[in-house]
Amino acid sequence: MLGIDPRAARATWTVILIALLCVTIYAIRNTLFIFIVALLFAYLLLPIVDFIDRFLPLKSSRAPALAIVYIFLVSGIVVTGIVVGSRVAQQANNLAHTISDFLKPQQPQQSLDLPLPQPLRPVGGQILSVARSAIEEHYQEILQTLPQAILRTLSAATNLVYIVIVPILSFFFLKDGRSLQRSIVGQVEDRVRRGVLGEIARDLNTLLAQYMRALVLLGLAASIAYGAFFSIMGVPYALLLAALAFPLEFIPMLGPLTASIIILLVAAFSGYPHGWALAAFLGAYRIFQDYVLSPHLMSSGMELHPLLVVFGVFAGEQIAGIPGAFLSVPVMAVLRMIYSRLERARLREIIQEAAPAAK
Repeated sequence: MLGIDPRAARATWTVILIALLCVTIYAIRNTLFIFIVALLFAYLLLPIVDFIDRFLPLKSSRAPALAIVYIFLVSGIVVTGIVVGSRVAQQANNLAHTISDFLKPQQPQQSLDLPLPQPLRPVGGQILSVARSAIEEHYQEILQTLPQAILRTLSAATNLVYIVIVPILSFFFLKDGRSLQRSIVGQVEDRVRRGVLGEIARDLNTLLAQYMRALVLLGLAASIAYGAFFSIMGVPYALLLAALAFPLEFIPMLGPLTASIIILLVAAFSGYPHGWALAAFLGAYRIFQDYVLSPHLMSSGMELHPLLVVFGVFAGEQIAGIPGAFLSVPVMAVLRMIYSRLERARLREIIQEAAPAAK
């Protein structure tokens, strides 16, 4: 009666609801990120839990297998923290003291003697000399900005509570994940669509479990290779730099690049004389990991073009910072998998509809 098209009204309400959903997701993005990280961590532990669960007599619950896995996980973290963490902390403390001493302005030495000619210094020493001069000129400005930087650091440190929350959430995902999956799939009444949704759920489990396992193995490989090479070549703070490479491998493209820059800067700052050999090793290892090791570990489900990966990483970083860069590759892989499954289901329907007509 009012001349309102019902289809246009439904489309308008759909657009409004989608916009509200996007706004809500953006407003709670930090909470969603924690739950997504917990879900990915659960997928990392899923193969181990399933393996242990096969040998336990109680099949109705995953709780015994989860308890065993978490006991070994906590024990491994404690042992690693005692054996490796103490040495890493000591090297980090030494590096912090070295940087603090470097930032202090040097007092000019007064002397009546004529200055002696200075010997030529290597390029790294010249760079550090220029950096020291710039720091001395802006020392007061640095002192004024340090309290703000400390407050930001303390604010970031409060996020350490998530280290406890993530394993707890992962425990519930592992414990009740299968029942939740069956409940969601059971909400679909159509048998064909329910079958497609079940296939997507199975592919999602395989894809994310393999992705997280590959990330951990890539991080361990980089950390072990860096630690061995740095120790042999006598690179300062070898264990600290090798430990730094592990978490940065979880951020596609930007993480390894950041790790390489930090390693080269610390080596130059420490007066390491073989900087070119260190840069050559980092470049050679990156080629090996990107073109040999990574394709082997991510052999299925992650067939993403490199240009798409680069675009996704930069777009994710602009949208949500480091969490966006971290989630860019799995999100694109999941969307690609869902599209492939839906397209395959559509082609099956077309073939089934065409079969009776052909007869």
